[in-house]
Amino acid sequence: MPNLFNLVLQITVILAVCRVMGRLFRRFHQPRVVGEMFAGILLGPSLLGWIAPQFSAYLFPPASLGFLNALSQVGVVIFMFLVGLGIDPKELKHQSHSAVLVSHVSITAPFVLASLLALYLYPGLSDDSVSFTNFALFMGAAMSVTAFPVLARILIERDLMKSSLGTVAIACAAVDDVTGWCILAYIVVLIRAAHGTTSIWVTLGGILVFALIMIYGVRFLLRDFERTFHKYGEISENRMAFLILMALASALCTERLGIHLLFGSFLMGAIMPKEPKFVRYVLDRFETVTITLLLPLFFAFTGLRTNVGLLKGPAMWFYCALIILVAAAGKLGGSMAAARLSGMAWREAAGLGTLMNTRGLMGLVILDIGLDIKIISPALFSMMVVMALVTTFMATPLLDWICPDRILRPEFGKIPAKEGSLESTIIESPRGWVA
Repeated sequence: MPNLFNLVLQITVILAVCRVMGRLFRRFHQPRVVGEMFAGILLGPSLLGWIAPQFSAYLFPPASLGFLNALSQVGVVIFMFLVGLGIDPKELKHQSHSAVLVSHVSITAPFVLASLLALYLYPGLSDDSVSFTNFALFMGAAMSVTAFPVLARILIERDLMKSSLGTVAIACAAVDDVTGWCILAYIVVLIRAAHGTTSIWVTLGGILVFALIMIYGVRFLLRDFERTFHKYGEISENRMAFLILMALASALCTERLGIHLLFGSFLMGAIMPKEPKFVRYVLDRFETVTITLLLPLFFAFTGLRTNVGLLKGPAMWFYCALIILVAAAGKLGGSMAAARLSGMAWREAAGLGTLMNTRGLMGLVILDIGLDIKIISPALFSMMVVMALVTTFMATPLLDWICPDRILRPEFGKIPAKEGSLESTIIESPRGWVA
């Protein structure tokens, strides 16, 4: 049985620290979610467990972490549903030549560089329990992803959401994340099939059938939610509860099929109707609990699994610095070069590369899956978390330096964002508010 006093105390401390750090980072012109990510690291063994080990052991005893993890995973499942809700395939088809070229290069360049880096890292940071192919594929997927929430929050604060730069950045980030998650799904299936009794072909067949049912069956049933919203201006509590149940059921199906819970909730969101007012309404209903309560628990649990103290000696820190360098070179450099070749000005191309280099929450989610399936070690996990934090934190100051307001003007007026609301984590696409 969980110690309810301890669990409530953990949630209280996590929320308080996340809110304080979020407000502090806002003073440095960083999105609130970046402060919450750092707050999770501060609550773990990297800081609190180092300076106050007795208090840390009292606040986060090992026996209680399972319950904290369960709550945090529920939050991430719902969040991935919102991420899928924000991806509109029709919009991606209408993007410019720049978006098509940059999206492909911004995936390929970091993926290739990460695979080459894996050749160097594998002997020292992995072992025979993980095949090199899976290790290299995971490193490529983790370095290819772009964080929708942070990227769009920066665009909103700079009034660039509907500019040419903002439009291309959002389209490229969508393509990157979908591709990265597909690669990760493939890796998870391979690893789970290798350690299970079910044939890989049976697993792949089940996944294909499930995807077809969702796309060509469930997707059409979901249109009734949109029709009801347009008819009455709202969706009843019973229908909202049914929508949540469908997202959770989809997550359970993909978990049962051997992928992961998050892929099912993401797919459920991706097949939802994309009319802007309907999307905005659904996001508003999920806002407070998911963004304010559950996601900070995920940041804290990730922080508890991150131990910078494992990076002992110059060699480990060299590995970490090399990972950051390769990640930035592949994502920022590759995106910038592709944007320039497509005809964008140097400043806009560099600004786009800077935005694409943010990994944020999406990067942490992928890394947590990698640690869960034991494809990366705790030491490499900590290095990759540091990489995700550094590449996310550097985005705002770099963009301010590369694209100052006097050089890069927005094409549309300012889009207001309510303080502390879903806009801090959920973003606006050319058609509406999305994850």
